[in-house]
Amino acid sequence: MRIRSSRASLLFNSSATSRLQLFHSCSRCQLTSQTSSRPLPTFTSPHISRRRQSSWAQAVAVASNVFSNATARAAGQGDISVDPLRMVAKEMKFLTGNIQQILGSGHPSLDTVAKYYTQAEGKHVRPLIVLLMSRASALAPKSPRYNGQQSTADIDSSISPMSILSDVNPNSPTTNPISASQTSYPTTDSDILPSQRRLAEITELIHTASLLHDDVIDHAVSRRGSPSANLEFGNKMAVLAGDFLLSRASVALARLRDAEVTELLATVIANLVEGEFMQLKNTARDEKNPVWTEDTVTYYLQKTYLKSASLISKSCRAAALLGGSDAATVDSAYSYGKNLGLAFQLVDDMLDYTISEKELGKPAGADLELGLATAPLLFAWKDNQELGALVGRKFAEEGDVARVSQVSKLKDES
Repeated sequence: MRIRSSRASLLFNSSATSRLQLFHSCSRCQLTSQTSSRPLPTFTSPHISRRRQSSWAQAVAVASNVFSNATARAAGQGDISVDPLRMVAKEMKFLTGNIQQILGSGHPSLDTVAKYYTQAEGKHVRPLIVLLMSRASALAPKSPRYNGQQSTADIDSSISPMSILSDVNPNSPTTNPISASQTSYPTTDSDILPSQRRLAEITELIHTASLLHDDVIDHAVSRRGSPSANLEFGNKMAVLAGDFLLSRASVALARLRDAEVTELLATVIANLVEGEFMQLKNTARDEKNPVWTEDTVTYYLQKTYLKSASLISKSCRAAALLGGSDAATVDSAYSYGKNLGLAFQLVDDMLDYTISEKELGKPAGADLELGLATAPLLFAWKDNQELGALVGRKFAEEGDVARVSQVSKLKDES
C-alpha cells in the first residue's frame, strides 16, 4: 500500500474540482485577454498545467507573429497563420507510443514507474523543436558526410547480439524492446528521417528522466496535474526509473550509429547534473551576505543553460547533423536552440512572480520556497542591496519570501 502525506492527501483529495479547473484550462484561452487582437495559432496540444504551458504558449504566439509579419512584409500580403504543431502533427502522433515501446521492461513494477510520466500527455516541447528543426534543415545544403535516406531498420537494429544484450536477465522481453516491428512512423513520404524522429524520442526520454530526478530533489507532490512519481511510488523507485530512462535513451542513441550525435546527447546528460549542482548555490562563491555584481547574472545564465538550454541546443544541432546539413546550418541550429532554451526558461522564471496562485495551479513563489534566486529577483537585487542577505541564506528564515514579494511589488508599482 502506498502511503501519502497528509499534505499530499489534502491536495489530491479535497480539492479535486479546483484542480480540474486549474489543470484543464488551455493556454490559448487564458492568453486571449493578454494579447492583442491578432489571432493566436490554433493549438492542438492537450490541456495541461497553466504555469508550465504559459511560457511555451507565449513563445509560440510571439514566434508565430514575428514569422507572419516578416513573411507578410516580404510578400506584400496580410498575416499568415502558422501552427508549428500542425507542421509535424503526423510525427508527433506516434511519439508517446514509440517512447512506451522503448521503455518496455519485463519487470512489471519497473515498467509501471518508467512509463508513469508518459501516461499523462505533456507538452512535448523538446521533441517538437527537434522535429521542426529537422524539417527546417531538410532543404539546407548537404555536407560530405550525408548518406541519404535512412531506413527505420537502421535505428532499431541492435549492434551487439541480442543473446548478449539480454544475457542473464530472466525478465527481459523475448523481443527487442526497440524493434522494427513495434516502431510506428508515418507511412507517407516525409522530409524528416527515421533517425531524426528517434532523436525526438530520445530527447523526450532524457527530459522525462530529469523530471523524475528533479521531483525527488525538490520533494514535489504533483506533476502534470497528477501525483508526482516520488509521491506515488517513493523516492527510490522514482530515481531508479529515471536511471532506466537514461539507459534506454543511451541504447537508442547508440543505434543511431552517429558518433558526433552520441557525443552531443551524452554531454547533455552531464550538463543536467552540472546545472543541478550549480543550482545548489545562488552565487558562484555561495557567500552568506553576497553583493550583487554582473557575475551574479552570468552565473545564473550559465546554470540556466546547463539545466534548460543544453538539451534544446544540442538536440537541434544533432537534428541538423542527422539530416546531413552543412556546417553553417549545423552551427545555426545550435545557436537557435541555445537562445530559444534560455528565453524559454527566463519567461518561465518570470511567471513565478507575475502569475497569481490561482493561475499557477500551485503556490506562487515556488522558486523562492526552494531557495532559488532567478532572474526577476536578481534584477530586483541590483536596486535593493538588502536582498543580498536573503539570497545568501536562500530565503530560509520566516518572512523572507514575503519580503521579496513586497520588494518586487514596490518595484513594479514604481
